[in-house]
Amino acid sequence: MALVKPFKAIRPTKDKVSFVASRSYEEYPKDELKSVLKYNPFSFLHIINPGFKFDKSITGKERFRLVHNRYLEFLEEHIFQKDDQACFYLYQIGKGDFKSLGFFCACSVADYRKDVIKKHEDTIQHRERLFADYLHTVGFNAEPVLMTYTDNDFIHTIFQQEVQKQPEYAFSTTDRVSHKLWKISDKKTIKSLEAAFAQMDALYIADGHHRSASSNLLAKKMEGQNKAHTGKEAYNFFMAYLIPESQIKIYEFNRMVKDLNGHTKKEFLIKLDEHFRIEKREDGLYKPTKKHHFSMYLEGEFYSLYLRRTNYTFTNALSKLDTQILFKTILEPILGITDLRNDKRISYGYGKHNLIKMKDCVDEGKFAVGFSLVPITIEEIKSIADAGLVMPPKSTYIEPKLRSGLAIYEL
Repeated sequence: MALVKPFKAIRPTKDKVSFVASRSYEEYPKDELKSVLKYNPFSFLHIINPGFKFDKSITGKERFRLVHNRYLEFLEEHIFQKDDQACFYLYQIGKGDFKSLGFFCACSVADYRKDVIKKHEDTIQHRERLFADYLHTVGFNAEPVLMTYTDNDFIHTIFQQEVQKQPEYAFSTTDRVSHKLWKISDKKTIKSLEAAFAQMDALYIADGHHRSASSNLLAKKMEGQNKAHTGKEAYNFFMAYLIPESQIKIYEFNRMVKDLNGHTKKEFLIKLDEHFRIEKREDGLYKPTKKHHFSMYLEGEFYSLYLRRTNYTFTNALSKLDTQILFKTILEPILGITDLRNDKRISYGYGKHNLIKMKDCVDEGKFAVGFSLVPITIEEIKSIADAGLVMPPKSTYIEPKLRSGLAIYEL
């Protein structure tokens, strides 16, 4: 039984929404970030980068306090407004022929604790604590957790009826992404959606494991400090964006390693032969198209690696995952990489043209070898989550990537 709730969002005014909405802070190259901050006074980046106002780099709790102050300024200057009734917010994001239609809502930390909200990634405790402190100080949540649910005809019909109405927002951003948002305020429709999700056994986190874990940590802290705790307080929930499984797009992360761990090319290929049937490709760029097949680029040549099932046993959902197979058969035993998150010898890449980038990096001597995989499927993610297992880091790059500042949940 999944609990979803409407909430009174803090949102940009219609005339400023296209200026406010920003990509994730980490996605901006330094020059672009500086330009946006200099020439766009309405960008949400001013809130999360408050030191720009003082021409100073500010970190830690001082930054958190200033983020809160910039947020208050956006409210005082009527860049932001607060809705007077709790709503669901239907949001469509699209680029080219790819569109996702989901909705902003408040999800329950109780569901997170009861594993109704399913996870497939490990979190790092110090990052959980840091973001929980951040949320406590700034008093709002502007980064929704991206979650998926099984496609549902009833919910789909409601959404299709809503998108026939005039949207609250309709704008495009400079990266050619279109954005539309509708308020769902009708109480009957809200109750229908709540009831539909109450019949679901699970929701699956696609992106935002640290954000959800930090919200849970904050809720525990606030509950301990509140003698009148009821479970209905805002801190018992966190903002999420829910989309049906069919509208999520999953890309692979390639792996590149800086050296062969002391092996020559011939020695390395011989060791690979234990678990893989190896074929040199003569047809240029080679990208795998099947599970348990890998592309490898080494010393100017592409190879296809086909897993030998006779020497590798599938024991659970994790063991069948290509990122885990690569780790257990090559990265750890042959190349000596045991910590996929922190080892400086390994790097990751994603994107439409990343196979070419991987080849270029190896050709330029930045890395010795590169591996390309096929994308993980939503079914594999669910199998891992249902079994309570954890994927290797950088197993998925997931879209849609949401804009910050479109809807804000106050704690």
